[in-house]
Amino acid sequence: MIKNIYICKFRHLLILFICLYLMPQIVLSQPKEQGAKKSTQKTSKVLYGIASFYANKFDGRKTANGEIFSQKKFTAACNVLPLGTWLKVTNLRNGKSVVLKTNDRLHPSMKRILDLSRAAAQKLGYINSGLTRVKVEIFGKKNPSI
Repeated sequence: MIKNIYICKFRHLLILFICLYLMPQIVLSQPKEQGAKKSTQKTSKVLYGIASFYANKFDGRKTANGEIFSQKKFTAACNVLPLGTWLKVTNLRNGKSVVLKTNDRLHPSMKRILDLSRAAAQKLGYINSGLTRVKVEIFGKKNPSI
C-alpha cells in the first residue's frame, strides 16, 4: 500500500516536471512558420541611471584602459560595462544624445552609472546642473555608424 503511494507521487512529479520544464523547451526549439517575418531592427540593451562628468583634475591622466584622458573626447567611465563598449547616452530631461566609448572605471563606491567627459556632458546639456538622469543604449565593441 505504501509502495503504491510513492509510485503515484513519483508519477505526479514526473508529469509535473515534463509539463513545466520539458514542454516549454520543446515548443521553443521548434522552427517558426515559414511565413513569419524576421525582425530587421537591431536590439540593444538599455540601462537607466544618473550620470555626472569628470572633474578637470583628471585631464591628462591615464584611464583604466591605458589611454590618456581628455575632456575634449567623447568618453565615459562605467563600472557595469566592459572597457571599450560603445554607448548612446540620452539626457532624459532634454532628449539630447551623444555616442561615446567607455575607457575608464568609476570609484567602487560610486552609485552613478556613468561619469562622462566634459565634451559629452556639454553636448547633453547638463554642465550647469552637474548631474542628470540618462538612458544608456549599449552597442557593443564595434563603433556604431550613427
